[in-house]
Amino acid sequence: MTAYFDHAATTPLRAEARDAMEPWLGGRYGNPSGTHSVARAAGAAVDEARDVIAGALGAIPGDVVFTASGTEADNLAVLGRAHAAPGPLVVSAIEHHAVLNAALAAERYGLGEVRVVHVGKDGVVDLEALAGALDRSVSLVSVQLVNSEVGTLQPLADVARLVRRRAPGAALHTDAVQAVAWYDVAELAAGTDMVSISAHKFGGPQGAGALAFRRGVHLEPLVFGGPQERERRAGTHNVAGIVGMAAALNATVAGLARDAVRVRALRDALCSGLLSAVPGAQETAPGQEKAPGHCHLVIEGVESEALLMLLDGYGIGASAGSACASGAMGPSHVLTAMGYSEREAMAALRLTLGHTTTGEDVARALKAVPDAVTRLRRGGAVVR
Repeated sequence: MTAYFDHAATTPLRAEARDAMEPWLGGRYGNPSGTHSVARAAGAAVDEARDVIAGALGAIPGDVVFTASGTEADNLAVLGRAHAAPGPLVVSAIEHHAVLNAALAAERYGLGEVRVVHVGKDGVVDLEALAGALDRSVSLVSVQLVNSEVGTLQPLADVARLVRRRAPGAALHTDAVQAVAWYDVAELAAGTDMVSISAHKFGGPQGAGALAFRRGVHLEPLVFGGPQERERRAGTHNVAGIVGMAAALNATVAGLARDAVRVRALRDALCSGLLSAVPGAQETAPGQEKAPGHCHLVIEGVESEALLMLLDGYGIGASAGSACASGAMGPSHVLTAMGYSEREAMAALRLTLGHTTTGEDVARALKAVPDAVTRLRRGGAVVR
């Protein structure tokens, strides 16, 4: 059985989500946009889920837009805003590609230049550089709450104050996909206008996400058709996915303090143990506040791809960085933005823990990773 250390890529489905979804995968059905009793029951289930998600994100229910993923939610925030209010788009250099590539697409469409704000070696957005990128012409600012690769928590309250002061007409968006499992997003994102989430990052099903509006922001839809979601996102609702997302979010919020403390202790034991046992290993952004489940290392001389394949044989499921970038065979844009060389960025190991992680999982990783690194170095599977 695999010891799973890739929760930042996707999480196991929570029992609460499975139980909530089961009726809608079996005997219950109905199009929530209809008017008869079967349709109204489906619509009521969607509305109840909307209430849960709005409460957790600090929004009102009518300002929660259901999407098919966190990527779509990010795209809607960035491209939808760019189409509605063309102008410069300001993004941090370590945003998820769902934000970065959407901003670059807006630039190609002639909707506004992209201004990329650099970060320091600490994996945190440079507030002075951000201030320099802001002016009254800016349409959108997007800064994630938690980085998907190294796990650093961004100073979103400081970002919001800068945006309100220097770019008062800009909409502020945060990709909170990696934050929901560990933090009170309603509190930490209080100064933002839009928040993106993805169900499968906190124990919900794949294929469900949401964009929550905390203030009135005009967006153009990206998906056209019917009048669903107040004409901001057309298409028949994924009722099972939506109710599963809400149930997972309820369970996550209820156990947030307990799970964060427990997993942080496991993460700290894992990171400190690996740093002691693996010569040439270094933690990225040491000393910074990181999501409790993130342990991210750069291991001198070892190729990520070879290490991950060997760890899989040991029964350890891990990654080098964002799952959306896997297979690209290039250095992490996050690590290069933080000042790591391409060679160092190709030697990353991301071990992410979650609500199902146990002490036994950590013990297996503490044995497997040093063994695998030693084997690779002896076998010559290293970067030259």
